[in-house]
Amino acid sequence: MINKIGFLLVKPQLPENIGFSARGLKNFGFKTLDLVSPKETWPNKKATATSVGAKDILSKTKVYLNIKDAINKYDIVYASSARRRDINKRHLSFNQFIQSIKKNKKKKIGIMFGPEASGLSNEDISYSNYIFKIPVNKNFESINLSHSIILICYEIFKNLKPSYFKKEKKLINVISKAKLNTFVSFVESRLEKKGFFSPREKKKTMLINLRNIFGRTQLSNKELRILSSVFSKL
Repeated sequence: MINKIGFLLVKPQLPENIGFSARGLKNFGFKTLDLVSPKETWPNKKATATSVGAKDILSKTKVYLNIKDAINKYDIVYASSARRRDINKRHLSFNQFIQSIKKNKKKKIGIMFGPEASGLSNEDISYSNYIFKIPVNKNFESINLSHSIILICYEIFKNLKPSYFKKEKKLINVISKAKLNTFVSFVESRLEKKGFFSPREKKKTMLINLRNIFGRTQLSNKELRILSSVFSKL
């Protein structure tokens, strides 16, 4: 699913943004990042430097002279725009965009972005099927190109790979209730000798609170041994 989605940067101006974008793609398992008429020569050392561990993505990046050739491998193309366009093309909300991606996940999908300063032109957008916009603060709607890409990568990844968000680290070697009760009794006896339970009528409540504290921490056997040693020394 993920590998049927490619990202297309049209006339990107800063090679550093290309590198950051590649890094964002790799964070979420995407592999395809292509360029249309980048401002600086390609390959580019600045892009390689900012890509960090995503150089493999840049090594496969293809450069096209025009959008028409760049989108030939896709079935559906989405165009990112920071502003609403007065053109006869369906504008999707961000949620609609994500749902459309999910609906068409078996098809080859291209997501297109324009140059940093001006964004996609109406002519560029004419090659797309849909337009979408990332919802942001209306008082400051400018988003860095690579930031836009990583936001979109995250949202698509979250929706196409839900299992990653359901995994919970399993606690291992958690002490038994018997060991916990023995430990709390040990602590109680030491506190009793030190005259901690004062006034006496509050002892029961204090012990309940102690059991709650140690009970919800889900101590391991190693942690219990450390705590027992600490209390012994004190």
